[in-house]
Amino acid sequence: MFTGIVEELGELVGREDLADAARLVIQGPTVTSDARHGDSIAVNGVCLTVVDVQPGGRFSADVMRETLERSSLGSLQVGSPVNLERAAALGSRLGGHIVQGHVDGTGPVLARTPGQHWEVVRIGLPASLARYVVEKGSITVDGTSLTVSGLGTDPGGQEFFEVSLIPTTLELTTLGRAPVGAVVNLEVDVIAKYVERLVTKPTE
Repeated sequence: MFTGIVEELGELVGREDLADAARLVIQGPTVTSDARHGDSIAVNGVCLTVVDVQPGGRFSADVMRETLERSSLGSLQVGSPVNLERAAALGSRLGGHIVQGHVDGTGPVLARTPGQHWEVVRIGLPASLARYVVEKGSITVDGTSLTVSGLGTDPGGQEFFEVSLIPTTLELTTLGRAPVGAVVNLEVDVIAKYVERLVTKPTE
């Protein structure tokens, strides 16, 4: 489990494409400072298992084809920045919200509107996820726990949500440099999915 509070802006420094998977090598001195084989680290919101820790603050992780196809990890290239977070420790503060590291879908950045002290980012919302997203609720974007500041549908019928990013988020995560058109990973609040399951499943 994660909290969506990005610990470090890392970098993809190596990628080996295999027949049905890829091995990624990621630079992240903070998250590797106490990492061991088998630990979980979220990379742009995707929970990956550490294969090994390498000198220079690097770790490698294997990503299967399904994850490459269902998340933005498939399009990462050497040099791409990535948001990194270690798994939450029992008893630690929950600074964001409950994040599983299981991407529900992806969406494109549709617009960026700068303000005096923040920036509003509009992101396309897949129709299959729209029912789980509410204004002032939580959503994870590329592993970053954010509050939904607005919802809507554009003239073309594309549903979207908006988040308002403070300078710290813009500076310390990939969202500060994601251009219009960039595809980001989305994870909706798992509590909403459990509630839906409970109220829709017939009682026996």
